[in-house]
Amino acid sequence: MNDSTAETKNWWQRLAGGLKRSSTALSAPLTDLITKRKLDPSTIAEIHDVLTRADLGLDTAGRIAAALGEGRYAAGISPEEVKAVVAAEIEKALTPVAQPLVVDATEKPFVILVAGVNGSGKTTTIGKLAAKFRTEGHTVMLAAGDTFRAAAIDQLKIWGERTGAPVIAREAGGDAAGLVFDAVRAAKDRSVDVLLVDTAGRLQNRTELMQELQKVVRVIKKIDPSAPHAVLLVLDATVGQNALSQVEIFRKAVGVTGLVMTKLDGTARGGILVALAAKFQVPVHFIGVGEGVDDLAPFSARDFAHAIAGIDS
Repeated sequence: MNDSTAETKNWWQRLAGGLKRSSTALSAPLTDLITKRKLDPSTIAEIHDVLTRADLGLDTAGRIAAALGEGRYAAGISPEEVKAVVAAEIEKALTPVAQPLVVDATEKPFVILVAGVNGSGKTTTIGKLAAKFRTEGHTVMLAAGDTFRAAAIDQLKIWGERTGAPVIAREAGGDAAGLVFDAVRAAKDRSVDVLLVDTAGRLQNRTELMQELQKVVRVIKKIDPSAPHAVLLVLDATVGQNALSQVEIFRKAVGVTGLVMTKLDGTARGGILVALAAKFQVPVHFIGVGEGVDDLAPFSARDFAHAIAGIDS
């Protein structure tokens, strides 16, 4: 087995393990339903309810229930067949949004603004992305734009040391927009490839905090009208349905270009990613299933669909 194959297998094992709670929450009640009864209309209706409770969203739940019901009322269906149908429909829903984050080498720096509510895993995600970009040969700079929390600034500095990326930071309580302005200029002066900008975690229903985030974007545009080149929203999978309102509000405020979903290993609600894909069609770039630097990986529709359906890949 070569290194690449071993790495892929290793990630699959982490993904399948990380999604175990979501997979069990989805497959256990489905298996229970179909092994005891035939697939009559009332069973299909119950299957639809199970799928909806698994946070997959009404559209996907409806498609899976319809696919399971087609021509199978009398014959019944095995648990393996159910998993295959579930995986196929989830993959279909996710394929359009499974898009890599591409760094445009003609933009120097390629500015990535990272946003999200408190506790979503923003700063850790930035550190992991910095490590990934450095491994790919890019020069990276970090901007500690979460000036509200001294802990966030310290955390980013630690990631900077780990990844060999310089960090632009000030004392806690400083002006975030001013700091980000300085960081973009410094990154330009040093011809840095990628600038990752941390921002203060904010509740999506706090208008004044969202306005400050918009101010950060305006300040970036003063130096480079095409920036930020990517606006990543980091979502904590454990919040379930609340992720839908987060995407809606952050999109309106700062034009989110892509999603990163973290903490999939800590929840039975991983199906929310399917509902997000169906509702918003925003690209999903990365998913995280743990704290380690290798536990954040590019999003694959097929791998995710198989893992959440409980199929060995």
